[in-house]
Amino acid sequence: MQLHVRTVAIVTVGLLWLGACKSDNPIAPTVNSPVATPTAESQSTSASPTASTEKTTTAKAEAHGGQGGQVIESGPYHLELLTVPEADSTHIDFFLQKGDNHAPIPNAKVTAQVQLPDGNQTLLNLNYDPDGNHYYAVLPGSVVGEYQVAILSDIQGEKVNARYTFKR
Repeated sequence: MQLHVRTVAIVTVGLLWLGACKSDNPIAPTVNSPVATPTAESQSTSASPTASTEKTTTAKAEAHGGQGGQVIESGPYHLELLTVPEADSTHIDFFLQKGDNHAPIPNAKVTAQVQLPDGNQTLLNLNYDPDGNHYYAVLPGSVVGEYQVAILSDIQGEKVNARYTFKR
């Protein structure tokens, strides 16, 4: 009888452990390719991401210091991509911030590698807007579909990269 109770207890603990390890969101492998993956992810030489990308609500964005775009928290960095479709282009705003107070980082070198829905790729240099405390670029064209974006940031030699997708 004791052997049966122990067996049931061990099996129960094992099933609980397996259930706790189960994830509804499988982790995608990190790819060192400049082409973005369908899910947002971040790569940094100093830290790993602590939150997944998601569209934030206005209240959540304001409480978190965001602008309502796709957010990735990577170590001490807050990375946020906001895209605004225009008639014949897409305006890209990228907020690169540090610390709990999300202080802007104005002196980074930021580029965007964009894969268009047709598979073609383009490279954009993002310029810093001191009035808006963010980096920006204009992506020409208005092709409908999913765009994959890899943001490559160099902050005084430290690489902080993020991957996003958006639809037009």
